[in-house]
Amino acid sequence: MVTIRLARGGSHNRPYFYIVATDSHSRRDSNFIEKLGFFNPIAAENVEAFRLNNERYSHWVNVGAQTSPTVKKLIKAHKAA
Repeated sequence: MVTIRLARGGSHNRPYFYIVATDSHSRRDSNFIEKLGFFNPIAAENVEAFRLNNERYSHWVNVGAQTSPTVKKLIKAHKAA
């Protein structure tokens, strides 16, 4: 099954997350199918902290991909803002 979830990047104490479509059985940071966006939890005020390619996200959801609870929460929070 395909899952839309976060994959961690960045360095020690400087997290940076990619929103990816991946197989649900693969490890957190390995072998994703497609990058859909990013989330930077420690971004400065004048730096973009969240981006999502809505067209590709909709495509994956329409073909049956399941979204992780964390990604759902991020999308909901950033659509309201």
